[in-house]
Amino acid sequence: MATPTNTFTTAEAAPLRERLATNPRPAAVWLGVAAVLFALQAGAVAQFLTSLLADAVSALPGVAVPEGILALERAVEGLPTLLSRETIPNQGYWNGSSYVGTFLGLSPDIAWLLRAALIYAYSFAALGWLWVGYDRYRTHYRIADWTPRDDVVDRFRGHSWGLFGVAVVAMFLVMVLFAPALSPTTTAANLENPYQHEVTYWTGGGTDTVTVGQANLGSQSQGTPQENVGPMQYDDYGRIHPFGTLPSGKDLFTFIAHGSRISLVIGLVSVGLSVSIAIVLALLTAYYQGKVDLGAVLVSDAVMGMPQLLLLIMLSVILSGTWIGKIYSGAFVLALIFAATGWPAMWRSFRGPALQVSNREWVDAAKSFGQTPGMIMRKHMLPYITGYVLVYGSMTLGGAIIAIAGLSFLGLGVNPPTPEWGRAVNAGQEYVTTASWHISLIPGILITLVVTGFNALGDGVRDAIDPESDAEDQGGASGRGGGA
Repeated sequence: MATPTNTFTTAEAAPLRERLATNPRPAAVWLGVAAVLFALQAGAVAQFLTSLLADAVSALPGVAVPEGILALERAVEGLPTLLSRETIPNQGYWNGSSYVGTFLGLSPDIAWLLRAALIYAYSFAALGWLWVGYDRYRTHYRIADWTPRDDVVDRFRGHSWGLFGVAVVAMFLVMVLFAPALSPTTTAANLENPYQHEVTYWTGGGTDTVTVGQANLGSQSQGTPQENVGPMQYDDYGRIHPFGTLPSGKDLFTFIAHGSRISLVIGLVSVGLSVSIAIVLALLTAYYQGKVDLGAVLVSDAVMGMPQLLLLIMLSVILSGTWIGKIYSGAFVLALIFAATGWPAMWRSFRGPALQVSNREWVDAAKSFGQTPGMIMRKHMLPYITGYVLVYGSMTLGGAIIAIAGLSFLGLGVNPPTPEWGRAVNAGQEYVTTASWHISLIPGILITLVVTGFNALGDGVRDAIDPESDAEDQGGASGRGGGA
């Protein structure tokens, strides 16, 4: 039998640094455009990171935010940002002949729509440029002309349901990242301290000023045509409300945009912990099997035998008054509860593939060469189940978001006044058949859409990694997203 020869030249097999030096133009052009895209929003990135740090510190009970962090937060507020409420303002007033304080004198609704459109256009342009970077690396700098990953990517690109999931998840993540810029007003003015902020409006014969709290009382949506501010309508104080107002008169879009951050944080923490526990147990039980596997089965059966909803309600009530229940307005407790009750189903999803790979020849070969169990599990078993982690992780994240909204609907989720989507649905449930239908319907549609998007993304990843699974689904062997 002829011995296969290496078809790569010395230049192709050289380290990445040398390949970049040999052909720098594609990488230089890509990095230049990436630098410009980042510079346009450098201030927003810095503000997001500093506010995230301040929120994390302030979420700890009894801990005040250090003055250094507050000073850093004030400093980054002066950094230039292209797509922000300050650059393209929508809060202004009519002075009898034109708008004052809005971008280029446009009406508040047009100014807000322009800012929102630019934010989403910028975000999708940045995502597209990330794909261009991967494509340039694959074309110009990768040693191999083909890898199995190429087939996975190509299959996913042709998966319309998966691409729909990517689009929905991307739009949701943009709302999370750009919530302050997308909102027509600030959370401080509209949700947290409305009586410490003022709004100027046109009275017909001149301008007047009232506190935001007083304006909210006159902008309530409570079911009648006289007491209702619907989607894309102005209130009596000249403020535009893209999704209408809540029964309290507060802006619904601002509530939903900032509530998306809470949903994502809880979902990511809970799913991240569940996945971590499930991966460790799957590798351990698949490698050692026997009593270790039996013990994990018994523990998982015990956890799965508990009524999850009752357990969530009980622990939420018991821990609500403790120090841990006050972290991030109760969001941290919810994440821990979801992780503690969600890992068994995740582990069972990973256990089968891990058992399969544990019996492969390369694992036996690694044992015979004296590699440690930890190295074998990390290098020879973990990569095999990574695809399953992506599939079930994305699907479970969608389930966590809808579960969080359900608890908030019951009044057991995140503590008020922190915004959360389920609380908005609860606030508008008695107005569903009235003129204020938007209060429950809009967040309800968004919850359904986001959960569907995460499930579609998981389906697309699954079918791209294992194309035979789609054929099995069509033959009725399993349902879409089975086991998630």
